[in-house]
Amino acid sequence: MCGIVGFFSKNGIISQEALKRATQVLSHRGPDGQNFWIAPHQRVGLGHTRLSIIDLTTGAQPISNEQENLHIVVNGEFYDFERIQDDLKRRGYRLRTHSDSEIALHLYDEFGTQCLQHLRGEFAFVLWDERNDLLFAARDRFGIKPLYYTVIGDTLYLASEVKALFTAGVPAQWDWESVFQDNYGVMLQDRTLYQGIYQVPPGYFLIANRSNIQLIRYWDFNYPTDNVRPQYTEEEYIEKLRYELNEAIRLRLRADVPVGCYLSGGLDSSTILGMMAAQMSQPIQTFTAIFDHPAYSEEAIVRETAALTGANLNLVMMSQAELADNFSDAIWHGETTIDNASSVSKFVLSKAVRDFGYKVVLTGEGSDEIFAGYFDLRRDMLFYNTQGQDENTVQQLLAQLRDSNLVASGYMVSQERPMQLASVKRSLGFVPTWFETWAEIGMKIRSLYSSDFTTQIANRDAYRICLNQIDVQGQLTGREPVHQSLYLRSKTELPHLLLMMYGDKVDMAHSVESRYPFFDHHVVELVCQMPVSLKIRGMTEKYVLREAAKPFLTNTVYRRHKHPYVAPPPSLKPNESFNELMQDTMRGSIMASLPFYDQAKVVALLDKLPFMNDSQRIVIDIFLMKLLSACFLHERFRLSVG
Repeated sequence: MCGIVGFFSKNGIISQEALKRATQVLSHRGPDGQNFWIAPHQRVGLGHTRLSIIDLTTGAQPISNEQENLHIVVNGEFYDFERIQDDLKRRGYRLRTHSDSEIALHLYDEFGTQCLQHLRGEFAFVLWDERNDLLFAARDRFGIKPLYYTVIGDTLYLASEVKALFTAGVPAQWDWESVFQDNYGVMLQDRTLYQGIYQVPPGYFLIANRSNIQLIRYWDFNYPTDNVRPQYTEEEYIEKLRYELNEAIRLRLRADVPVGCYLSGGLDSSTILGMMAAQMSQPIQTFTAIFDHPAYSEEAIVRETAALTGANLNLVMMSQAELADNFSDAIWHGETTIDNASSVSKFVLSKAVRDFGYKVVLTGEGSDEIFAGYFDLRRDMLFYNTQGQDENTVQQLLAQLRDSNLVASGYMVSQERPMQLASVKRSLGFVPTWFETWAEIGMKIRSLYSSDFTTQIANRDAYRICLNQIDVQGQLTGREPVHQSLYLRSKTELPHLLLMMYGDKVDMAHSVESRYPFFDHHVVELVCQMPVSLKIRGMTEKYVLREAAKPFLTNTVYRRHKHPYVAPPPSLKPNESFNELMQDTMRGSIMASLPFYDQAKVVALLDKLPFMNDSQRIVIDIFLMKLLSACFLHERFRLSVG
């Protein structure tokens, strides 16, 4: 797990100093080493900061082949790499290191860009092919590892984080179109909040030569059409899932340093820990964030799970003061806006992991995105996959769903004023619940816009812009509505929020590598083919996972419904420092300089908070966090308007 940088100039000479600056600013991603390679013609340069996890002694990068005409920098992990190393040796390749990263270099030599079909893991890499005068860069199937790029003049810049591009001299400017899309929850996977800076999308690779730059998809979520019958019985799917998940965990335990586990009170992380414990002879170190609000604390449940698995439990208390003190740094590392401070708590938690002496943890993230674990997907199931269910039963289940968890209530669409999303209904034949929820949030944020920004976005439809760039006919038409909702989430929220602000960026801020067994592509491809009825059954979400993981769970976790990992809103504790940070920032000069919002409208909203009940504050907190995080991005990166 590392930080990578790549520069490619079509005709000129790259700046060595800019390459070094860009690499050095990523030192938090790789504190164990830093190296550069610049081609003799000086049109190409690669930079690397190393976090030593596999091959602690000979795994320095950039790595070159024997002929010195292929050069690579890698961020991430390739699993099952020893088998591929053996195969490469049989083919006549001489490996210079014992690291997993080197296999990508020789697989490219053997198969070209088709090497991606042989790679299993979470990764981003940049490879220079001198023989063919081209640059090849790729990102893993799900976007677990980040990779950003921009073109200035005749030079292509790539890096693991946006701040490295800024440090190299790329202008730091807001992209107002992306801000608009982000406020409606549907900023697409290739965009960032910054003018001219893009992501290599998950499941894509980039090819650049002196003529052009191409982005090509090599993997996607492929859900079955309605007329495809399930390939296996329910019992067979449960057994196959248990096997594939166990295998994904086994591969992710391979490291030359100790491996720990993030643990919450939920099904997902409890499953990972339970299966890990069955494969390991020593007690596992687990790390859990505990919030200072009873509705958000899961201490009793994680203690029960730790006792069952024999794990050593490390509890990290998350006070409002802790969230306030770390908010600015977490946003600087995350490089995007947030809708809840749980990402800040993850930032603090990863620091505790590092301070404990660990570099690697397994995480349960990703389960909700493949097994349909979110509240809104159960609502979609009830509305659009009723299979003859009578209307009274649907309404009773909807009421039960809404009343079951106060913590999640802010993410449920209002019954009083549902949003009408006509363009979505025309394209899909239905409106995903999470679109409705974010449309409602987006309209509330829109009421706070400045007059100039209101004029700029005018009659724009964020959801039409989103669907215009989705292969609706090829990937959505004829699929179950729940699967369509999952697919759309994978193209928007997944690479921006879950895997960056709740994953890579805040973990790597403290040089911690998180590994995702649920995002093993063998697991995902199996789950994609399962019928929706195995994912949601009545009021039970992630049914097939519960059954596959049952031998490894406490009865409490097995029977517990989804409890989202969110931090208490600052407005719930008005006299504490996190709320003070929010109030002072939004009433101060930073908010006044932010070009998208009318500060007087924001202050008027803040003045109403003391008169709201807790449920109202939870809803308001979602977009107040958007504004607060935008303030710190604006200040820390000194952004102008593009």
